[in-house]
Amino acid sequence: MSDVLNSIEDEKQPSIMVPIGDMDTADNAPDTVDELAMELATIKQPAKRIAIIGSRNLAITHQQMIETLTTALVRQGNTIITSGGSCGTNAAAIRGAMKSNPDKLKVILPQTIGQQPSDVQDQLIGVPNIVEHSDRAMMTLADASRVCNREIIDDCNQLICFLSHTSKTLHTAVEYAEENHKVVTVFYLD
Repeated sequence: MSDVLNSIEDEKQPSIMVPIGDMDTADNAPDTVDELAMELATIKQPAKRIAIIGSRNLAITHQQMIETLTTALVRQGNTIITSGGSCGTNAAAIRGAMKSNPDKLKVILPQTIGQQPSDVQDQLIGVPNIVEHSDRAMMTLADASRVCNREIIDDCNQLICFLSHTSKTLHTAVEYAEENHKVVTVFYLD
């Protein structure tokens, strides 16, 4: 019997010691696990509220991709939240959602419809769910747009943003979404 025990001990592998000094502490684990669980739950939802924002200056091919993506997202039952825009990301998102199901589109304007250029006003014809902000009428468009981006992000589960590396306003919006535990997808166009 002792010969059997000795041969088992001889077959044991030597222990390997792994230093843990550089590893994250267990105190951070619950927050990370909770955040990952929330993101997974959001991703698994059959229908989400997806915000699409981004640059106004886009090549036509990028606009076509955004329009196609938006059409597909709406067909899957998602609601798209964006802002007004005669060109670029917001315009492409509006076109895509309107092709698929206008009732699944929410457009939040930085100010009022009357303050939008005529081409934006034309594009918004037929959009059933438009939110205007007359209280921002005296703000600059840049300031009203920053507030609008936050409102759009507050209303969504997920943010999809199309931007360049130099776009400070959109980077700020992405950071705000991440701080508020939204699922964030960023497409850099440069």
